[in-house]
Amino acid sequence: MKPAVVMGAVIAIFAAVGAALLAGAIPRAKPFVAASVVAAAGAAESGTPIYYQDPDGKPFYSLTPKKTSDGRVWRAVPSSADVSFDDAEEEPSGAKGADATADRKIKYYRNPMGLPDTSPVPKKDSMGMDYIPVYEGEDTDDGSVKLSPGKIQRSGAKSEPVSRRPVTSVIRAPGTVKEDERRVSVVALRFEGFVESVANVTTGDHVHKGQPLLNVYSSALSSAAAEYLSAVNAGATGQALKGARRRLENLAAPEPSIKELERTKEISLSIPWLAPQDGEILERNVVPGMRAGPGDVLFRIADHRLVWVLIDVAERDLVQVAVGTKVTIRPRALAGQSFGGTVALVYPHLNSTTRTARIRVEVPNPDELLRPEMYVDAEIETGTPGPVLVVPESAVLDSGSRQAVLVDKGDGRFEPREVKLGRRGGGLIEVTQGVSEGESVVTSANFLIDAESNLKAALKGFAEATSEKPAEPVAGTTGARP
Repeated sequence: MKPAVVMGAVIAIFAAVGAALLAGAIPRAKPFVAASVVAAAGAAESGTPIYYQDPDGKPFYSLTPKKTSDGRVWRAVPSSADVSFDDAEEEPSGAKGADATADRKIKYYRNPMGLPDTSPVPKKDSMGMDYIPVYEGEDTDDGSVKLSPGKIQRSGAKSEPVSRRPVTSVIRAPGTVKEDERRVSVVALRFEGFVESVANVTTGDHVHKGQPLLNVYSSALSSAAAEYLSAVNAGATGQALKGARRRLENLAAPEPSIKELERTKEISLSIPWLAPQDGEILERNVVPGMRAGPGDVLFRIADHRLVWVLIDVAERDLVQVAVGTKVTIRPRALAGQSFGGTVALVYPHLNSTTRTARIRVEVPNPDELLRPEMYVDAEIETGTPGPVLVVPESAVLDSGSRQAVLVDKGDGRFEPREVKLGRRGGGLIEVTQGVSEGESVVTSANFLIDAESNLKAALKGFAEATSEKPAEPVAGTTGARP
């Protein structure tokens, strides 16, 4: 501010005080007058505007005085009213900042663009930008870097402690309902015979175990029955009786028919053939009067109280699926309903076209709501068996070949550290190597910290991991190597 302006302000203040004293408005013995004059002069001096802002508070600024379209003057903003997040040591001007900078020793100069390049002397890069000095205390030999509170506040960096928690994730995949191969049976004869009659059952009907399905006549069956009846009437015992009965059993004669023969001592012309299990009839290949040969399939029956769900899992997710893993089945045809099951088998081969592996889930189906060939959506619950060391997903810097986290060591110091990762899920990543429980890692703005503090140059351990010969230090640098 010009000296004339300051002097004019001082004279005006003295004039006002003198007028007040003459009028008796204020007491005469007030020693603060001189201090008020000095404070006013200092306020006037510190009020030098550094830029001008729109009078309505809009984000419009100008380096020179300006007026709005309606003639209002833009508001002057002095340096004392400006907001700065930098520390006092970062101010480019001022005696105090200059003295603090002069007391510290420059260790080296780093590339202004964040490249892993340092210099022991002042230098310019290919674009003419000055290299940035790095002072003692701002970088250490352990590869960590220190950021000022202002930079941390501007970047919005946040840290969270490393903890032990279970990692769970859900794999979603399509599937199809299939019959349980172990619950399918056929009705067939072991001899040549003729079908005298068929029960009133058709394809799709539900039958129960022991229910008569057809009546069969066979000379071979009648001869075996006559031989057994003769042995019984003759009072045969031991191997003779047992051999005669075994012949009927070898022809698969139903047990109720054999007991009826023992009770009545009469040979029936035809024998009722019974359903071997509960289930639905899938095939009916028999009509009255037909000739049936040995092995001919007359009925095919399937029990649907337990079904299979075959799920196609992507190759990348196959490692997370194991026998016994819980699965939730949601049929597309039954909105809002779900069924639970477990993985019973992981098939050994992959589909070369879809690059998927098939797994088999056994699902109880007591109400038989799940029908074969029904489409379902499966949710496979995978995860770690217990709590493991985890960090948030946002804390990991992944370059593709290496993964790292920024460990917050306090006082604005951050250390990049390479880690080995495990399972992922629920926004967490398992860390198998690199950090310990209780350490804090940066979870927000870690990329901004990387750019702001030249962490690319500080990641010296990554470059040294594959090099047998250590790089030569450059004039006391902290090891910012390519």
